[in-house]
Amino acid sequence: MKQLPVFNSILIAVCVLIVVIGFALMTGEPSGATEYNPDIFSFRRITLGPMIALAGFVLMIVAILFPKRKDKRNDDNTQS
Repeated sequence: MKQLPVFNSILIAVCVLIVVIGFALMTGEPSGATEYNPDIFSFRRITLGPMIALAGFVLMIVAILFPKRKDKRNDDNTQS
């Protein structure tokens, strides 16, 4: 199995953090059986949180598929 480069691993960790932040933005006080909480329909919980989480998932795909950088020093030595 091919091992991911360190740069890709760091990008994946950042993407996981972005997804966690998106889910954290969606949390809050729920509406109860006796009282209604209008904050459940706030911009932060309905729009901003899901958009940030989705961006994290998309960036995670990019981080996984990001091509490995070629080292020019190794290429020069093999051509001689």
